[in-house]
Amino acid sequence: MARKEQSETPGRLKQIGLTYKMTRRADRWIGFILLGVGLITFGVVLAIGFLIGHPIYLGILGFLLAFLAVAIVFGRRAERAAFGQMEGQPGAAAAVLDNIGRGWNVTPAVAITRSQDVVHRAVGRPGVVLVAEGNPNRLRNLLGSEKRKMARLLGDVPVHQIIVGNGEGEVPLKKLRTTIVKKPRVLAGSQVTEINDRLRAVGDLMSNMPIPKGPMPKGMRMPKGPSGGGRR
Repeated sequence: MARKEQSETPGRLKQIGLTYKMTRRADRWIGFILLGVGLITFGVVLAIGFLIGHPIYLGILGFLLAFLAVAIVFGRRAERAAFGQMEGQPGAAAAVLDNIGRGWNVTPAVAITRSQDVVHRAVGRPGVVLVAEGNPNRLRNLLGSEKRKMARLLGDVPVHQIIVGNGEGEVPLKKLRTTIVKKPRVLAGSQVTEINDRLRAVGDLMSNMPIPKGPMPKGMRMPKGPSGGGRR
């Protein structure tokens, strides 16, 4: 067990180093900022220690608090830098959804066009959340089509629509996760499981259909299945 922990430590340090380098490319002052946060936090706590006559105890506490403050600031600025580099890139929203947390079932690219307009789907206690990235004008039609499909499959289950972007009525990439998790939880856990099972069953049905590769032959009819078939 001890050997395993020792082998993981270099990997974590390397990951921290890579994260710092990535952050520094977008935030050139990150090193000075972290140094300042650490020194100020330690200095303030140590000064309090001298005032109350316990510089050693407060010095130790100040060191721990300084480390914590540096970690928090570094984490936030690294996250901001990562979002800045991902923004505008195809699939950026899917990357955020993959880290949305427990209680959510995410299916990327449930609808996609040749112009790289994409709709992703997340299912949780707030219902179904359709997250679109691409050209806002084209996305509205794509979202509307996917929402109608969900209505046919799931009835009155709430379906939310989000377009990722910086325009009016859009959600910036850095606020996507917060926007989704703050939506009201209106479904029970058993209902979420039932929705996921239904969508998974429809997805499996569509994936097993004998659809030929290449262009669809003229006059060919799709096999009959449950209305509003989707894919996963």
